Amino acid sequence: MTLDTRWLKLEGLDNVRDVGGLPISGGGITRSGRLLRSAALHYVTDADVRHLIDVYGLSLVLDLRTAREINRDGPTPIARAGVRTVALTFVPEDGRPLPETGDDSDPLLRNYLGFLTDHPENVVEAARLIAAPDAGPALVHCQAGKDRTGVLVALVLDTIGVEREAVVEDYALSALEVEAMFRRWADALEYPMPDDLTPHMPRAEVIAALLARLDAEHGGAAGWLTANGLEPGAVGRLRSRLRG
Repeated sequence: MTLDTRWLKLEGLDNVRDVGGLPISGGGITRSGRLLRSAALHYVTDADVRHLIDVYGLSLVLDLRTAREINRDGPTPIARAGVRTVALTFVPEDGRPLPETGDDSDPLLRNYLGFLTDHPENVVEAARLIAAPDAGPALVHCQAGKDRTGVLVALVLDTIGVEREAVVEDYALSALEVEAMFRRWADALEYPMPDDLTPHMPRAEVIAALLARLDAEHGGAAGWLTANGLEPGAVGRLRSRLRG
């Protein structure tokens, strides 16, 4: 897949792309048609639903939002159409302070580390579900599809051996969709666009720093996942499902 073909052009869904076509260290690429990543699904149209189910074959949605976010927006059209949807929040419902790192780490990095310390069982379960033997094409999303989704997808891609530069580049691609997402939300909720979107942009150096920390402490994302309960067999299945 090329970058142009990785993006899905849907009417009511932003920041949606296939993780296929990424280079794997030692040769090969990731498979297309296995895993999508996107922003939240509650604006998808009937045509979008038909495309995701009938054309893409979507059979599993991993929703990384909080219960508060999910209850606010209600069931997504994808869930109402019968696609299995599993809620796996990465953030405590009552919020939390950023984890202490003992240095002057970027607050966004500390926030991402918080996902891994607040709900490690949900991060692991998300990877387990993607790797399940009977899993069909899956989609993972949060609200914007860039932070919670970005961390999970980066961990999955690193686990299956995608080249580090490609993992970081995939994460950073969400910056191209931030303005469109905020414009959709502003129009739907009738509030003004922010004057400055810079604070909302994903930054490549942050996900690179997160992965470097996992390298140093666990030998990579696969080591972190297995240390937190993912079975070695699931790691192997993840690689088999997503590697070409």
